[in-house]
Amino acid sequence: MNNFKKHLPLIVRIIISFLFILSAVAKSFPIWAFEKQLVDLGIVDWCAAPYLSRLIIALETAIAIAILQKHFIKSFVIPVTIFLLIAFCVHLSIQMYEHGAMNGNCGCFGQLIPMTPLEAVIKNIVTILLLIYLFKNVEDKPKGQNNFIVILFIYFLSAFIMFFSFPFCPCSKKTEVSTLPSPIVPISDSSSATSDTVSEVASTKITDTSNFKVKQKDTTTKIAKEIGPKKTSSIFAPYTDFSGKKVNLDDGKKIVCLFVPGCDHCREAAKEIVALSKKQALPPVYVLFMNEEVYQIPDFFKEVNRVFLYYIIDDIPTFFKLLGNKGSTPGVSYLWNGNIIKSFEGLESHKFNADELLKAINQP
Repeated sequence: MNNFKKHLPLIVRIIISFLFILSAVAKSFPIWAFEKQLVDLGIVDWCAAPYLSRLIIALETAIAIAILQKHFIKSFVIPVTIFLLIAFCVHLSIQMYEHGAMNGNCGCFGQLIPMTPLEAVIKNIVTILLLIYLFKNVEDKPKGQNNFIVILFIYFLSAFIMFFSFPFCPCSKKTEVSTLPSPIVPISDSSSATSDTVSEVASTKITDTSNFKVKQKDTTTKIAKEIGPKKTSSIFAPYTDFSGKKVNLDDGKKIVCLFVPGCDHCREAAKEIVALSKKQALPPVYVLFMNEEVYQIPDFFKEVNRVFLYYIIDDIPTFFKLLGNKGSTPGVSYLWNGNIIKSFEGLESHKFNADELLKAINQP
């Protein structure tokens, strides 16, 4: 029993270190989700989000390391950590007051372990109690042996690793859309797919992706040639090159989807659109992919059993701006001459609904 009490402070330090490491790693994959959360909360804009997100994750990593060493452990590391957790609790309390205690994901463990604000507050309080216990049972190095440079080195090393591991392009005031065609990633195995287009891509040996084009069944001839609303320029107008094919999204009827290649909900929305196309001829479907996990694009098309013309948006802030300030994937918009007749986004009140899309398309 005495042996356990002797080692208990070390066990507590390891537990706290593990919690902060887990939090840092969870926020890093994918890091764009954490950046978006900071923007949605109104803390920073998209230009500052890449910097703040990496600095916060670096801070959590530094705390995880610093809690295991002895330099200023009692006089600096533990008090600063308690102060940060109290600040997080205050922020979470405001979120609970505005949106409810059980609504949303606080983002403490990123997308890996979703936690409601109330669960996050409880977790933080337990961690604070552990830190208070630790404060009473640990000591700094003997006077004269503490070196604050060690603490600074831990943080700056953590920050360097974050910025080196997750590079990004600094935000420019004017975002330009690349005119280069989207790269086509070959699908190596189509054994489970039945779509003609999927099979064609799978059997094609690609040597020059710049000249490779994905064929999409043209259903526009089956749709009544209605005059429609007056032509206008939509937010999607700058995107004119889909899989090497020139497209005017503001001409006639179009369905524009904003998807993340690895997003399960995006794949489900795409499957619903494919199923809908079997019931009725739909306007051409074009996909704007976010530049995240693009290697999953072939699997995306194989799973939904259809290949759509697509474009990869390199700038993540631009991608989310197309969904709105607080938009989230999957996003689906039905356009007619550049007018957005119906749009869907996220998983809540405005989530994609195939019946509503069909109703909007059939509306005169």
